[in-house]
Amino acid sequence: MPRTRKVTVSTDVHGHTAGWSETPEAPPVTPAPDPTAAAFFDVDNTMMQGASIYWFARGLAARKYFTTGDLARFAWQQAKFRLLATEHAGDMSQAKEAALAFIQGWRVDDVERLAEEIFDELMAPRIWAGTRRLAQRHLAAGQRVWLVSAAPVEIGRVIATRLGLTGAIGTIAEVVDGAYTGRLVGDLMHGPAKAEAVTQLAAVEGLDLSRCAAYSDSANDLPMLSTVGHPVAVNPDPALLRQARARGWDVRDFRTGRRAVKIAVPSTAAAGLLAGAVTAGLALHRRRHHRPD
Repeated sequence: MPRTRKVTVSTDVHGHTAGWSETPEAPPVTPAPDPTAAAFFDVDNTMMQGASIYWFARGLAARKYFTTGDLARFAWQQAKFRLLATEHAGDMSQAKEAALAFIQGWRVDDVERLAEEIFDELMAPRIWAGTRRLAQRHLAAGQRVWLVSAAPVEIGRVIATRLGLTGAIGTIAEVVDGAYTGRLVGDLMHGPAKAEAVTQLAAVEGLDLSRCAAYSDSANDLPMLSTVGHPVAVNPDPALLRQARARGWDVRDFRTGRRAVKIAVPSTAAAGLLAGAVTAGLALHRRRHHRPD
């Protein structure tokens, strides 16, 4: 497509057209790279309303991979783990054993294709416009922007690509010959694991964490928020809001009135959501021996 050109028309003293000229418009300004600063965004209830893996499961249900009953149990587990104020070692152990087992045998490219379809259908309309603007400001400043989520990294990668972000950090499933084994590589990307991942990425990419920013809605992400120089609480849960006020952190809330209350309940403690979701999925998967096609 040719670049738009600016047309200048001049007139003589009698008001008659004396001539015209075309001046090429200045090319769009590309921000100078800022290689030592970056931003890290939690996904669930920070970048989007609700939990990405819940919407993924809902999309699978619409495609007959789950039943309506499975989805209801899925949502109940989401609320249950969110309402639990504390986490126990047993809960995390169970979550790790169950996580991603429901996609055992599925092809990676099939899951990525489904994630793209479901993002466009169910997730894109639920992206918080305010949070997306925050991410765009970092990009406009020449900084890189990563999503950091307990959801499978394939889902995070799709969201990051659709939003024009740098990339995603997420829970990694073991893959052999292009298919999932149902086991994790390392730990769930949750709580302290997020802080460790951000620190490791900073070392590899040459980031100065004191110049970096992090955004989250959940007190579970206090380790990650405390790792950077510019932590921001977005749509915060009560525990994070208290901490943010006590520490003088910036707070951004894109919810209003009753909507804020409604969204607070289904938001997820990500590891808990994964545990509940994939346990239901695992039972269904074993019962039906169903694979994407």
